[in-house]
Amino acid sequence: MITHRHRAALLAASLLLTGCAGGAAATSGPQAPVTTSAAPSTAVPSVSPEGTPQLIPGLGPRTRSQVPEKARQVVVVTGRGKDSPLSTVVLYRRTEAGWQTKERWSAHNALHGWSDHHMGGDLRSPIGVFGLTDAGGLLADPGTKLPYDQGGGFRSPGTGFEGEPLAGSFDYVVAINYNREPGTSPLDWTRPLGTQRGGGIWFHVDHGGPTHGCVSIAKDDMRELLRTLDPALHPVVVMGDHASLAR
Repeated sequence: MITHRHRAALLAASLLLTGCAGGAAATSGPQAPVTTSAAPSTAVPSVSPEGTPQLIPGLGPRTRSQVPEKARQVVVVTGRGKDSPLSTVVLYRRTEAGWQTKERWSAHNALHGWSDHHMGGDLRSPIGVFGLTDAGGLLADPGTKLPYDQGGGFRSPGTGFEGEPLAGSFDYVVAINYNREPGTSPLDWTRPLGTQRGGGIWFHVDHGGPTHGCVSIAKDDMRELLRTLDPALHPVVVMGDHASLAR
């Protein structure tokens, strides 16, 4: 278990000012990007004799090239549009036969959509491929294999952009390794790219509206994500709007 509780109060306050949670006073936002930009791909993904895709659907050659070869779990977050706060999350597992779909969930992303050069306060989620190495939350570990930091620093007061309460949004979180130090609590405030590039980009519990930069899914889905992610499979998230990921 990661223990940073002596810093929790300060870090929680910082997150509410610059990152995750989703709202008029606070919403989602951790960050260290791998961005995507190239011509859209028109290639049809190859399929194994068993019907399992050899390539993850919807990802173009530029995006696929950024997925580490060792990654055996990939969470794909596909936004409806560059400026949309709505997205879909699909969890894939790589097998000898190809990429198998494990789960599919509805999600929210940032209020103003997506950016391939995320800045703190821009109300856009960062586009790119990022590691998933650390988790935590206000509630007890639901059974994840990831290092899990439980503590009061994960409280989320206030209301969201649509007036929805944020309470419970950080009951469970998975840190997205954008502008953060892997191997630390999601509450750790280290920002390798500088604080101006934002931080605190997480998967967290959906509160019914857009976020500042995070990706939010239903509480039961967050439990399932936590129980499924396995460090031995080197999980990563691939996230962005549909057109950007297809490059």
